[in-house]
Amino acid sequence: MSNNRRVGREYALKVLFALQLDKGQVQADQLLATFLNNFHFADDVLGEPLDAGDVSLTTAARLFTEQIVNGVVEYRSVIDKNIAEVAKNWSLERMAPVDLSILRIATFEILYQPDTPAAVVIDEAIEISKRYGTKDSPSFINGLLDKIAKNARTINRS
Repeated sequence: MSNNRRVGREYALKVLFALQLDKGQVQADQLLATFLNNFHFADDVLGEPLDAGDVSLTTAARLFTEQIVNGVVEYRSVIDKNIAEVAKNWSLERMAPVDLSILRIATFEILYQPDTPAAVVIDEAIEISKRYGTKDSPSFINGLLDKIAKNARTINRS
């Protein structure tokens, strides 16, 4: 199950990254459908695209990808507000698009997916940032997500 979630998170990252670069030219659901139906990635270090179309995404990974992408799109203003509140001296526009996409995915999970412990979400985000981000991405993402998780716990307790 966790492998399906990791794959789902990585596919969601790729879709959300593409949406950032697209600047609103295409609808999220259209891009998500095109992406899931046409692109398949190898489970290697770089997640390179595969030429063979016969490698399919599991149903669980596909559903989790859709859930994340749709959730991030729907709650983006709340998610971005939470990120901006903890990102002292960093505007969202200054953040690397990959880092921002990873932060949005993890913040969505922390705020709207309470069945997954925040520590697991943060660990997954760090691992994905090691694969797709810069050498500074893991510590940057860890610091912000830790603050977001603490804020979310404080709100949920009150």
